[in-house]
Amino acid sequence: MGPVPGAREELDRLGHALRAQLVDLIDDLAPGSDLSPLHLAEPEVFDWHDPLRYRYSVGCFTGMRPANVTAADAASRAAALLGSAGWAVATSREEVGGTVRTVAIGRRHGCGIEVRAVDHMTTLWFSGQTPAMALYEPEEFQHPEPLLTPETVTPGYVLCYECDGLGWCHDCGGRGWRPDEARGRVNCPACHRRRVCVICRGAAELAVTDLSPYQRGYYPELGR
Repeated sequence: MGPVPGAREELDRLGHALRAQLVDLIDDLAPGSDLSPLHLAEPEVFDWHDPLRYRYSVGCFTGMRPANVTAADAASRAAALLGSAGWAVATSREEVGGTVRTVAIGRRHGCGIEVRAVDHMTTLWFSGQTPAMALYEPEEFQHPEPLLTPETVTPGYVLCYECDGLGWCHDCGGRGWRPDEARGRVNCPACHRRRVCVICRGAAELAVTDLSPYQRGYYPELGR
């Protein structure tokens, strides 16, 4: 499966722009914060439907607002900073279990940033993500060919009754997962991501002398 031309470069550009904007917000709203955890690793898979979609994400970075700045003021300042940088901004204020939380949200070029502040705490929470993008062209799955056939099975062995010589898990075809309409992918219920056949463990054949009476029932040609 080949890369989508220019997709990774664009996602990297958006990721670096997102980080730069978060750094500006944190430096202003929570001065003195250690920014070393705020780094871009590899983009994560956000949508497991084919083709997979990737994004950069900062799940929750915490900083401390100055004691003389209220939560509402911090959120208002965050909204002003985002707005001046060209982000579409929305703010909300809600009470949950007696706690008042103020949130500033920014949207730009498919990216999102959120700054949350709580009245009785000086902690500020920063999060952000880029849009999810397909980095690779979809590729139709090709079911693997059997590792062994009746003509190539080792003397004294029989083709595995579970995979019929395939060697790989017959249910997922060796991928370790199956497509799922809701979630995109789910772990293969037959091999549990081991990928190979659970009976022959990838050998594609079984020694006749090792067969249990139950297993011999799959091979009537062997007799009793």
